[in-house]
Amino acid sequence: MNLKRTFGAILTVLGIIGLIYTGVGVINHNGNITTLIVVGIIAILFFFTGISLVRTTKDEV
Repeated sequence: MNLKRTFGAILTVLGIIGLIYTGVGVINHNGNITTLIVVGIIAILFFFTGISLVRTTKDEV
């Protein structure tokens, strides 16, 4: 089991959840705009960091 690949998958899922939360908040006009912007930026960072960890980690035998 590769720890980096697992951590990358967790970050990717957290990023997707954050992006969905931000999208729902924008559509429903819920929450403060500053909060939605911060959550959206953090979600984008998590998503792309997780994707890059999964993609660049090599499988070891």
